[in-house]
Amino acid sequence: MRRVVSTLAIAGCLVAGLPIVAFSQGLPGLTLFSGVKSENQLNYRLDFGGNTNSWDRYRFRVERKRMKVAVAQFTIDYPDYYKGTFDPKSVELMVNDKKVAIQEVKWEKENYVISVFPQDPVPAGSNVELIFSNVKNPSNGGMFYFNCRVLSPGDVPLLRDIGTWIVTIS
Repeated sequence: MRRVVSTLAIAGCLVAGLPIVAFSQGLPGLTLFSGVKSENQLNYRLDFGGNTNSWDRYRFRVERKRMKVAVAQFTIDYPDYYKGTFDPKSVELMVNDKKVAIQEVKWEKENYVISVFPQDPVPAGSNVELIFSNVKNPSNGGMFYFNCRVLSPGDVPLLRDIGTWIVTIS
């Protein structure tokens, strides 16, 4: 009897877990061994599943608790082995769920850096979402670290570290 109950419990957990697995495609999930402390990991979403060599939309999020200063520039650097492409004309900035005007987006391919300059500084304590549409995922899958740094208006021109998005392409 104990064996039957155990088997049914395991089978029930497996069946109940299937919808969760399907729903989580394109979300960060659980990262155990990344080298990045959990408090420094940022949330993101890949709208089209994060499949290799396909088109996607990246939604990089920064929670309000990380936005301790106003921001005049978001700078995202990524590893040199990430061979995807970005469309600087298809970048949006959402602040507290409202679209905000962008002055300029610079993609420095040779330095592996994308900089987003809002028209007006983003206030401290805001929820931020950087949306990159028309992204061509790399043909090589893997785990890629996208680091977010910000520059405050009128501040010493040093970028402050906000956190890291650990993006998995498979």
